Amino acid sequence: MTGTNRFMDEALTEARAAGEADEVPIGAVLVLDGEIIARAGNLTRAGNDATAHAEMRVIRMACEALGQERLPGADLYVTLEPCTMCAAAISFARIRRLYYGAADPKGGAVESGVRFFNQPTCHHAPDVYSGMAETEAAKILTDFFLNKR
Repeated sequence: MTGTNRFMDEALTEARAAGEADEVPIGAVLVLDGEIIARAGNLTRAGNDATAHAEMRVIRMACEALGQERLPGADLYVTLEPCTMCAAAISFARIRRLYYGAADPKGGAVESGVRFFNQPTCHHAPDVYSGMAETEAAKILTDFFLNKR
């Protein structure tokens, strides 16, 4: 564990578990009032579901658990910069804060690529904190893909 933040540590644990299941090792936890409401890793391959990114999964789980479509006041911790699909879901769910580890210059959409939250068509932008446990998050991904080659 990194010791940087207990919620990011949990997201890293989810990422490792996803990698062990032969999924791209990305993990996320959704926190409300200091409690983890949902946790997940990527599940796109096992579920044959291109939308089963860790972020999408925790948003779905939290909305179902709380019986609501929006998550104001919730904070999302994810190991990799979210893609456009996940950034849109974060916005639509009205998530308060986004914390992420490694940047994703190729597929990210927060501070890379389309910069979704900076677009005039974005109705809600969370507070964004990048680089949390960045080295460890990036290493999990790098090691996974090195082992694939």
